[in-house]
Amino acid sequence: MGRSVRIAAGAVIILFGVFLAVGIAPAQKKSYDLFETPQRCAQCHGEIHTEWKSAMMSQAYTHHWDEIEYFRLAVPQAEKDPKVAEVKAGCNGCHTPAAFFIGDTPPPLPSAKSRANDSVFCDICHTITGFQGDTPFNFNYVLSPGKVKYGPREGVVSPFHETKYSDFVKSPEFCGTCHNEKNPYGNWVKSTHLEWKEGPYNKQGVRCQDCHMWRHPGKSADMGHPLADMAHHNFPGGHVPSKYRGVIELKVYADAEEYEPGDKAVFRVHLYNAKTGHKFPTGSVEDRQLWLEVHAVDAKGNRYLLPVDKKGFPGEEYTISSNAPAYQDIGDMMMNVPGFAGLSRDALEEGHRVFRMAYFDPKGRMTIGQWNTASQGTDYRIGPRETKIETYTWNLPDTLPGGPLRIEARLNYRLLVKSVADYLKVPADESQTREINVETAEVAIVD
Repeated sequence: MGRSVRIAAGAVIILFGVFLAVGIAPAQKKSYDLFETPQRCAQCHGEIHTEWKSAMMSQAYTHHWDEIEYFRLAVPQAEKDPKVAEVKAGCNGCHTPAAFFIGDTPPPLPSAKSRANDSVFCDICHTITGFQGDTPFNFNYVLSPGKVKYGPREGVVSPFHETKYSDFVKSPEFCGTCHNEKNPYGNWVKSTHLEWKEGPYNKQGVRCQDCHMWRHPGKSADMGHPLADMAHHNFPGGHVPSKYRGVIELKVYADAEEYEPGDKAVFRVHLYNAKTGHKFPTGSVEDRQLWLEVHAVDAKGNRYLLPVDKKGFPGEEYTISSNAPAYQDIGDMMMNVPGFAGLSRDALEEGHRVFRMAYFDPKGRMTIGQWNTASQGTDYRIGPRETKIETYTWNLPDTLPGGPLRIEARLNYRLLVKSVADYLKVPADESQTREINVETAEVAIVD
C-alpha cells in the first residue's frame, strides 16, 4: 500500500490499484488463466504442494481473521476515507497477488471459491523476477507470469515449463516485498525484513529462507533427482506452535535465598531472544500480544500476582497490561458510530509486562488497523539475541506461611487481542493464549 508498483506482463503498470495497460488486451489482463493453478503444479511437485497447502501462504486470503479484517474493517473504511482508499486494492497485492494483478478488486468473498482463494501460490513466487526501488516493501516485486519459472538452482530441466536460475528467489529482499509495509500515513507498520537486516543474522549471512524454508534431502519434483538440500515449502511462523514455543528463554533470580514474612523481596526475570532473526513479535504487531506473567505460590498453594516494576521510559503505560478502553476506531470503520466506546485494551490481568509497539489512529487512540495508524509508540519488543530484564519488587505479606515459596514466570502469546476477536466474532483459535515459555525459582520463607 502507498506506492506505485510495476508488475511486468506485457508492460502492465499498477498505480495504487489502478491499471494503466500498455500493449495488453483487456481480456488477457482480466484472466486468472495467466497463472498456473496450484493443483496443476501438484501433478509434478506433490510434496512441495502438500507442504504449501498446510502453510499460511496458502491461506493468506482465506484465513478467517484476514477475511474479517479486510471485508469488515479495511474495505468499509477505504470506501469512505480518501486517506486510506488505496488499501481496498493494496491489501491484495500480498494476500492474493493474482487477483490484484488482474484487477479483481475487491475479490469475491472466500465463500465464492474464486481463484483469489489461491492466495500466495506457486506461480506467484516462481514468476517474480526482482523488485523496483531501493527497499523491498508494499508488493513492489516485478511479476512476469508465463512459461518461464524462476528458481534457486542452475541447470534444472522440466518437461512442462521453462526454468531459469534466479539469485533473487534466494534473497531476503524477495521476502521483504511483502514482509515490509509502509502505510498511507508513511509509517512502517510491518518491517520483518528490515528488522532482520538491522540484526545480527544478516551480518552472518543467515537468510529468512534458512529458518522458514529449512533444507533436507528430498525431491523438488516427483520425477526429479534426489537433492541433498531441498528447500521445504512449509514457511512456519507465528501460527505454528513448534516455531514460537521456546523462542524466548527465561530465567528467574531472587535477591536472597531466604525471607521472613514482611520482608521486601526483589525478583528479576531475564528474557533472551534465542531464536528469531527479527524482533518478537513481528509482522502484524498491531494484533499481537506477548506478555510476561509473574506469580508467587506459597507453601499452602495461595497465588499472588506480582505487578512489574515500572522503568519510567516514555510510553511505558502501553507496555503494562491494562483494560482501559481502546480500538474505538473500529466503530468508525465498520459502523460509522463516533460514540463507540471501544474495547478492553488487553483483556488481561492488569500489571503484566507487555512486549509490544502500540499503534495509534489519527485521533491518538490505540488501533488494530495498520492502514489507519498515524503514529506509533515505543518499540518494546524483544530483538534478535536481545535480553530484557524485568524486575518485581514485593513486600511479603505478614501472613505468608513458612516453607517454600515458588516464583513462577510465564511468557504468553496471542495472535489477536481477545476483546477484538470476541467483538468481531473471530474464531477462538486466533485469540487463544499460547505458552512461549515458563520458568520458576524457589526461595524459603522462615518464621
